[in-house]
Amino acid sequence: MPFESLSEKIQFSLRKLTGRGKVNEKDIEDAMREIRVSLLEADVNYKIVKEFINEVKVLALGEKVMKSLAPGDQVVKIVYDELVKLMGDEAVPLNLKKAGMSVVLVVGLQGSGKTTHVGKLANYLRKNNKLKPLMIAADIYRPAAINQLVTIGKQLDIAVFQMGILTKPQTIVKKGLEYAKDNGYNLVLIDTAGRLAIDEALMQELVEIKEIARPDEILLTVDAMTGQDAVNVAQTFHEKLNITGCLLTKLDSDTRGGAALSIRYMTKFLLSLPVLVKQWMKLMFTLSQKHL
Repeated sequence: MPFESLSEKIQFSLRKLTGRGKVNEKDIEDAMREIRVSLLEADVNYKIVKEFINEVKVLALGEKVMKSLAPGDQVVKIVYDELVKLMGDEAVPLNLKKAGMSVVLVVGLQGSGKTTHVGKLANYLRKNNKLKPLMIAADIYRPAAINQLVTIGKQLDIAVFQMGILTKPQTIVKKGLEYAKDNGYNLVLIDTAGRLAIDEALMQELVEIKEIARPDEILLTVDAMTGQDAVNVAQTFHEKLNITGCLLTKLDSDTRGGAALSIRYMTKFLLSLPVLVKQWMKLMFTLSQKHL
């Protein structure tokens, strides 16, 4: 899972410090060097790794820590606290209306798993928030994108609004929202088109759809295996659309999790599926129980 390997490596690096009554600068340098390598191997953005390591070293080499009765344990606590800050101090739920219709716009590059996760998110919110969702198929460019969303809708028993591939996405979104309002849906998720790379035509279309939909949330889907480039993708979309959250996809056993840490730190937003939260909390709990 995403953080298992990273968790083990950080634990190993810190194990040499725990329980020691005396720690010198070289001990801390060695531990930080190992943690730096672990974070880079997990595909955490190199700028973030540099800032993180520098911050830990400044705090760890402070006089209060070095002269404490258990300096090794104090250093571990500093690493723990900084990791919590790196991922975020608290979970932030989706900004959905308590009354009326909530609109979620889902964007991202082609191949990021956008359409599949529109269905997953609709199903999740239906079960956990007791909402009546409608999915709008506004990707008219990718072959079979509309059929894919319709198939997902049938499998989940969730309604899909579509007008085929000959109608402009802006018109589809406008008509879909009218349909949702007229038929008592209180949650609308809009599946938009992606490209293999970011281009002006894609962004302009998304900006126009945003103006029509006036969404409560704009979620960017990012392939977790993108690695360090995930930050650049997120920042570009954020500049154009003011992204409110991020869905990380393809969180399988081969994923190293660096994209999650990088996006959360650089853009200050992240919405993950429960598996990511569970893995991160497992890492945090393990560190806190074993070393603090």
